Amino acid sequence: MRTRTVHLGDVSLEVCDAGEAGRPVLLVHGFTADSAEVADVLEPLAERGWHAVAPDLRGHGASDRPTDPDAYSFELMAADMLALADHLGWDRFALVGHSMGGAVAQLVALDSPERLTALVLASTFHGPVPGITMDLVDLGRWVVRESGMTGLAEAMAARRAENPDSIAAFERLQEARPDYAEESRARLEATSQDMWMALAPRFVAQEDRLDRLAKVDVPTAVIVGELDSTMLDDCRRIAATIPGATLTMIGGAGHVPQLEQPEAWWEALSGFLDRVHEWSTPAGPAGPAEAERRPLPGGP
Repeated sequence: MRTRTVHLGDVSLEVCDAGEAGRPVLLVHGFTADSAEVADVLEPLAERGWHAVAPDLRGHGASDRPTDPDAYSFELMAADMLALADHLGWDRFALVGHSMGGAVAQLVALDSPERLTALVLASTFHGPVPGITMDLVDLGRWVVRESGMTGLAEAMAARRAENPDSIAAFERLQEARPDYAEESRARLEATSQDMWMALAPRFVAQEDRLDRLAKVDVPTAVIVGELDSTMLDDCRRIAATIPGATLTMIGGAGHVPQLEQPEAWWEALSGFLDRVHEWSTPAGPAGPAEAERRPLPGGP
């Protein structure tokens, strides 16, 4: 796996990738995370014949951090993903998005479906996020203005300690990945303050895309942890709305199944991508193998 900086006009993104000669797949992380959130599967995907690429989104990780609030939106991030694909010479590619990255991936699928060979939406939402209110966002913005991202990290840790569901989720992550607390806090503190201030309100005040998703004509898998109390219902609705979409619920996992239950996550992700590749290859089978999921478009 290599790391490099890719210049895309008004923004430069830090990118990790593996398997340069393989089939293209782009993996997009969530809010206040970075490519490390999805990077564990880059090398395994490369070994299965994929060119797997995971960028840090603008304002995240080591990518550019514009100070202009207008430089941040889900739509701009979706445009960045298309620009990155263009830079890589990809006419079409598979797209995987986790959480906010799933919202970005939905916008790509809605506005540029001809660019996609497959779509994986993981632990994501189709509109305003349940449980997040504008009062809570305003409180977070006040903390950030007063104490920066370090203050926000402390406030979020204190709030998590008062919520039994959050405690349980955090303990699962710590058990699966002992360094998670330190890594997660470091990613949050490294996030652009300007980006956080600009995008946080969007989790409350945003378009509900569910009706539009009914027109998506891309082989789609939805993957979600069965204990993800915030995103589970949204993921069920997304899977029921996108024609032919599959739904995989990962047992024992919450919002970050790729870290909480990495083997089950890998099985769901790689299995779907392999089936899509077989289905779309002229020399391959006419459709995907039977599974306890709804078939891909064109399948049996």
